[in-house]
Amino acid sequence: MPLITILLVLIAVGVLLWLVNTYLPMDSKIKSILNAVVVIIVVIWLLQIFGLLDSLRAVKI
Repeated sequence: MPLITILLVLIAVGVLLWLVNTYLPMDSKIKSILNAVVVIIVVIWLLQIFGLLDSLRAVKI
């Protein structure tokens, strides 16, 4: 996946999250949960894109 595509997706997710936080009236607890879920999903997606998540599956405990 090209780096520009990753950058555009991150910008789009950031703008959408900012719009939701700014213009949708929600309780602050719900907003913080939503922000945490989005950040976790984006981090997992980035780990998969860069191939770091696959290398963690090979580790045996």
